[in-house]
Amino acid sequence: MMLKKKLVSLLNKKKLKVAIAESCTGGMLSSTITSISGSSKVFSIGLITYSNQAKIKLLKVPSKIIKKYGAVSVQCCMSMVNNLSKISKSKVCISITGIAGPKGGTKEKPVGLVYIGMKLGKKVVINKYIFKNKGRNFVQRQAVKKSLNLLIKLIRQDN
Repeated sequence: MMLKKKLVSLLNKKKLKVAIAESCTGGMLSSTITSISGSSKVFSIGLITYSNQAKIKLLKVPSKIIKKYGAVSVQCCMSMVNNLSKISKSKVCISITGIAGPKGGTKEKPVGLVYIGMKLGKKVVINKYIFKNKGRNFVQRQAVKKSLNLLIKLIRQDN
């Protein structure tokens, strides 16, 4: 079974709703999930907070976090997922922030660096990945695939 179908089925079975805050994937994760028939039962909200301003205004990420650590950081990803949880009231939340490229990377934060934050109930997990720089679309697709896998794993672990 395809990952996206597996996730929608699992969310349905557990009677959970998912909320998503995306940056570098630009809505690709939300689009992937909502492409499945029946996803309206499990999909709560999808926000594309691409700009720093959107992260600050919509997700209430403190501007000092972005100034001090950057939009692509554990701290920003954590703030995104925690605040999304408050806004959406969904039990399952995910946030993605990263550098899809082809430009924008630095030595400290290379193209392909992506943080994926997940919250299930009170449990919060932030994962850091550096995907190969094989183009913007590749990095975005890898982040989406990893997100689907992580969500499935997290939900299965929850009892």
